[in-house]
Amino acid sequence: MNPVDPRLSAKESGAAPKAPTPVRLKRVLAVAIVIILIGLAAGLVPRWLTRRALAQETQDLAVTTVAVVSPGPGKSDFGVPLPAEVQAYVEAPIYARASGYLKRWLVDIGAAVTNGQLLAEIETPELDQQLAQAQAEVAQNQATLDLAKITSARWTDLLKTASVSEQETAEKQSDLELKKANLDAALANLHRLKESKTFASVTAPFDGTITARRTDVGQLITAGSGSELFRLAQVNPLRVYVRVPQTMARAITPGQTAELILDQSPGKKITAEVVRTAGAIEPGSRTLLTELQVDNARGDILAGSYAQVWFTDTVAAPTLTLPANTLLFRSEGMCIGVVNADGKVEVRTVKLGRDFGQTVEILEGVQTGDRVIMNPPDSLASGLAVRVAEPVKTVPEK
Repeated sequence: MNPVDPRLSAKESGAAPKAPTPVRLKRVLAVAIVIILIGLAAGLVPRWLTRRALAQETQDLAVTTVAVVSPGPGKSDFGVPLPAEVQAYVEAPIYARASGYLKRWLVDIGAAVTNGQLLAEIETPELDQQLAQAQAEVAQNQATLDLAKITSARWTDLLKTASVSEQETAEKQSDLELKKANLDAALANLHRLKESKTFASVTAPFDGTITARRTDVGQLITAGSGSELFRLAQVNPLRVYVRVPQTMARAITPGQTAELILDQSPGKKITAEVVRTAGAIEPGSRTLLTELQVDNARGDILAGSYAQVWFTDTVAAPTLTLPANTLLFRSEGMCIGVVNADGKVEVRTVKLGRDFGQTVEILEGVQTGDRVIMNPPDSLASGLAVRVAEPVKTVPEK
């Protein structure tokens, strides 16, 4: 027999194949399992990731996205000039108390006069006649009184001798008292007419400047007609009236200073002092009437001028503003939506101040740093979870 070549395979040599070993079977099984796992991962993981992304997107879409803004500093009233009126410290129209014709006037507009100075003279022919008649009536009543005194004294003496009756004596004494009363009435009328005659000389009631003359020589003057002859004004010092808005009314106190600027002197600042306030807000304009006093010894300021006032030494109370598109109109009033630290909405009622157009002053209900929702939906309610879409903005200072 020929020996078999050991390099020949079992098939070639005609020998039966050997059975696979257990180690080989394990390896084949492990490879198969890995292939199956890879196939499962390749098919299930993308689907799982897709479902997870869809769930996250659905959750994100379920949360309302909002833009927020923080309140900004409000506009200070004290940096804005307030319109004011300059008025005379004392101003009075001068009327006639005696009827007649103007004889002459001695002062014209712009004249400085002193208390008691003669301004004009009035001819009073009718009053002169009444005065002469009153003087005659006084003389007449004096004569009748003298006669009544003599008669009363005689009848009193005759009564002692029973020459006249007591009734007649009483009548004579009563007639004496009547004549005294008539004389007193005549004297009172004479005194009244003399006082009226003094008004024929029109005098100044205080020191000041004549600002108007509304009469001329020969003009008919009727006492009590309501037509003034002159207008007199005391122009040193001057009163300045300004209406302070309600928001800065509490900061105004007597004694504080302010700066006054006139149109005729735009670069010149004049110091004025607050002397008093009305003490109450005027309902029509919601302003506080404030009176200031300014020295006018040199006469540079004209009474009746328009002016502007700055309250320089007054600190304004801090106020906040928000855009007008943050407001919600609710039955309980004006509201805003604020996002708290937990991302939940808090609906607050606010108190509005002045309306600046694009922004609105907020007096109550908001604080610096609050995240206020812009363009809030009508369905916004407290407790609603929201997401802030972009960084918080702040309202710029006015």
